[in-house]
Amino acid sequence: MKYNSTTLQKLERILGEAEYKLRYERGTFQSGYCILEQKKVVVLNKFLDVEARINTLSELIPQLNINADLLTQENQKLYEELKPASLSELPFPKEE
Repeated sequence: MKYNSTTLQKLERILGEAEYKLRYERGTFQSGYCILEQKKVVVLNKFLDVEARINTLSELIPQLNINADLLTQENQKLYEELKPASLSELPFPKEE
């Protein structure tokens, strides 16, 4: 993933299409973000640079309850790339 403003805009669009409001505010966020789940609001520290914003959003988006049907086809593809592998796809050691 490239660290530029275009990539940041794509990630921001995913949130917008999923009906989340993204705000950049001052605050003492340990992780650089705050989620108000009931109101579908994501607040990022406004002092983060572009690379940090991209990293934060790419970690955050898979944690949100996003209906992929609301996303455009292009954003669905990006959303699927961000989602971690499901637990059923992870290899587990066999018990003996």
